[in-house]
Amino acid sequence: MFVIAGLGNPGKEYERTRHNAGFQCIDYLSALYRIPVLKAKFKSLTGEGIIQGKKVILVKPQTYMNNSGEAIKAVVDFYKVETNSLVVIYDDADLERGVIRIRPKGSSGTHNGMKSIIYHLQTDEFPRFRIGIGKPLENQDLVSYVLGKCNQDEQRIMNEAIEKTAMAVGDFIAAGIEIAMSKYNGNNN
Repeated sequence: MFVIAGLGNPGKEYERTRHNAGFQCIDYLSALYRIPVLKAKFKSLTGEGIIQGKKVILVKPQTYMNNSGEAIKAVVDFYKVETNSLVVIYDDADLERGVIRIRPKGSSGTHNGMKSIIYHLQTDEFPRFRIGIGKPLENQDLVSYVLGKCNQDEQRIMNEAIEKTAMAVGDFIAAGIEIAMSKYNGNNN
């Protein structure tokens, strides 16, 4: 079994913001594999289904980004999932918009949602799929940038990145992290 968690903030005001790229990817996976993510459980919205012949739980934590670890730990503990079967999908302002970076483990960087998950799980050894959202303009602070919505051109690039991330998740489940990394890392074509 795999737990596929996309990070974001709940609520209408955060829909389609850059910081909700993880939620958008879960929504895409939900539609693609016909796995409704509607059940309120573990401080999250969840859905159970099959991707690439394997059982998965899609998860959208409802704890707000900075407390994502509470929800993720509850899911991992309940299903007794090894951390190498947990995938966390989230936005990354340090990557160029539309670039995907997949890693089997690593630090949280500047991402508070990841800091929370690493703190609650007491490990950084779980796969992560980062979706580049680019850096803010010189006169814009990071918080207002990540909580802002993309313009039409930016959203087109983000939609393509979300679609590629969903394909990468399928490849990860079917063939492992190395295959997903070799096919998708840094590829924004």
